[in-house]
Amino acid sequence: MRPSHPFVLAIALVVSSSLAWAQDTTAFVGARLIPITGPELEHGVLVIRDGKIAAVGARGSVEIPAGATVVDVRGKVLMPGLVDTHSHVGGGWAADSSAPIQPDVSVYDAIDVRSPGFQRAQAGGITTANVMPGSGHLMSGQTVYLKLRDANTIDEWVLRDADGRALGGMKMANGTNSRRDPPFPGTRGKSAALVREKFHAALAYRAKLERDEDVDRDLGMEALLEVLDGERIVHHHTHRHDDILTVLRLREEFGFRVVLHHVSDAWKVADEIAAAGVPSSIILVDSPGGKLEARHVGYESGGVLERAGAKVAFHTDDWITDSRLFLRMAALAVRAGMTREGALEALTLAPAEMLDLGDRIGSLEAEKDADFIVLDGDPFSVYTKVLETWVDGQRVFDRTQEKDRLWAVGGLGAGEPRATTACCDGE
Repeated sequence: MRPSHPFVLAIALVVSSSLAWAQDTTAFVGARLIPITGPELEHGVLVIRDGKIAAVGARGSVEIPAGATVVDVRGKVLMPGLVDTHSHVGGGWAADSSAPIQPDVSVYDAIDVRSPGFQRAQAGGITTANVMPGSGHLMSGQTVYLKLRDANTIDEWVLRDADGRALGGMKMANGTNSRRDPPFPGTRGKSAALVREKFHAALAYRAKLERDEDVDRDLGMEALLEVLDGERIVHHHTHRHDDILTVLRLREEFGFRVVLHHVSDAWKVADEIAAAGVPSSIILVDSPGGKLEARHVGYESGGVLERAGAKVAFHTDDWITDSRLFLRMAALAVRAGMTREGALEALTLAPAEMLDLGDRIGSLEAEKDADFIVLDGDPFSVYTKVLETWVDGQRVFDRTQEKDRLWAVGGLGAGEPRATTACCDGE
């Protein structure tokens, strides 16, 4: 048999490659696209391939590969998956009652991946979450950043860096939550003193290592050095205006990177927060209460921070706010004076950047992860529902499916990871 002409072989390879590319490609056409980093597109095209965004743009500006699966989403709205910077889904706890500062423990080791909270979060359009330990300590341990994929183990959900290291921050708190009987602090002044003492101990530990002294390994000190070196961001629970400024002072003293969380009194000290260049992840609750220091929480904080020039994100603190109602929080902020563009970014790209994930998620851009949601109306309408949630190009929530709709609306059978067996259901 005569060998094929090189030109023919080249054509065959191109065709074969194109067909393979098309078979792994899906194009969503006709929806209003909200890319976050650019203007909204009334008739947009989103092309995804192998879990990544291959192309995004207005109709006519994006070429759809021949053979690609085409999904007609006319009349719908597509936007990036929501990023929750502060959640407690999975019921994980880290630090215990033995000490107020425990940087060595991690919520990674305590999350129940079969908790129904994750299905609720998917139903609310959340695709990435910073899962935290509680705030009853000055430092309650390491957080973990999770992609809410459909998976069986925590290891399949954890976001990792190029070296395979699990990504997460460090949870800290001040105010009333961490004030208890000894060994916990009883006052705000003692709380700050204990934090300073621990950071100075970490600096002393580093000095011993640098002098090549024989030092027993200390996992807590190692975690604190990651904080001081900026490798692990501090996610700091704080509410009252004076507590917020205490965090900013500590950050100035020790140079760690920090995201302020909750910041109920942010509207009182927005200029100071902006001047420090520190981002805030805020929560807006429609039924305030629970603690005296949060009594001045206001819907206007998002807009006040935005106008001051500070970066703003929202979070659920689930169960404080149900993950299924995350979009509503940004709508409340718009009603109180925040711009539409700022509020949309505060659900997506801004929180992604607060987790050092802005290059991977948070906007509809080529090469980013194919994390997005499909809505049946404007994201800030009270009537709008999340129809589908996609993570890494895989659909993890579909409201048309009975089991998924149950997670979205609640009712009998929702809220439990599995049905009971006949021996235990009361029959």
